[in-house]
Amino acid sequence: MAAARSSGHGRRRLDLASILALPVGIIVVLVGQAIEGGAMRSLLQGAAALIVFGGTLGAVLISFSPAEVWRAVRAAAATFTAADDDATSVTARLVGLSIIAHRKGLLALDSEIDTIEDPFLRTGLTLAVDDTSSETLREMLGLEMAMRAADDDAPARVFDAAAGYAPTLGILGAVLGLIQVMEHLTAPGSLGSGIAVAFVATVYGVGSANLIFLPIAGRLRERGQLAARRRELVAEGIAAIGQQQHPRMVAQKLRAFAGTGLRVDVAARLSTKPSEAVRVPA
Repeated sequence: MAAARSSGHGRRRLDLASILALPVGIIVVLVGQAIEGGAMRSLLQGAAALIVFGGTLGAVLISFSPAEVWRAVRAAAATFTAADDDATSVTARLVGLSIIAHRKGLLALDSEIDTIEDPFLRTGLTLAVDDTSSETLREMLGLEMAMRAADDDAPARVFDAAAGYAPTLGILGAVLGLIQVMEHLTAPGSLGSGIAVAFVATVYGVGSANLIFLPIAGRLRERGQLAARRRELVAEGIAAIGQQQHPRMVAQKLRAFAGTGLRVDVAARLSTKPSEAVRVPA
């Protein structure tokens, strides 16, 4: 029975390439600073960091609830893990279910519902077993897909907002720094260093928006699109199963969604026992 289970999510492992790529932009900026003869310590300003990052956090917490912000942080961390591509296993599972429906009818799939861990697949299969019409089935799955897509996009919106606030707060920090400089015009020798310190806040704001917040929002949206394509694959398979199409036709349709490189040996599965047909490849 365990072999027949399909969670829809591969084992998570660290995506080392993405982790190593994260600081590349920051390192390039620091190297450029060094090449121009600037001191690294000139970019380390606690007051500027407090204004930009503290102010950005405060603005984000006004725009979104703490729970939404925490969820976005956890979702961002999850993008640095790589899930195994399960398109083949999901397709094999769907083809196996179509074989059972083709041989024994849709009601025979009722016993398979409890073995499915993927909520979206389980919901769709339940609707198919309940003899939901093809039009209604597609409509209900489409609505759930739209809701899940909006839910997947929520963390990205948090980082988009942070990317919008950070540069503005960087300018605010620069202005505050310049105010301090103007108050000490009687000491001309300190004006240059004072102005340099003031503009560090702008560096923090623009740099964090373009090197941290926007790239993370992009990663989150990429993961959301991958999840959406997987749900489209499942929805198409469930719709075909609900119509009790031939397993070969089901496999052919799913190849169009999962990619031409997908291969599921339908003939071999048709020759197996029904209980064996739903097992996913190891």
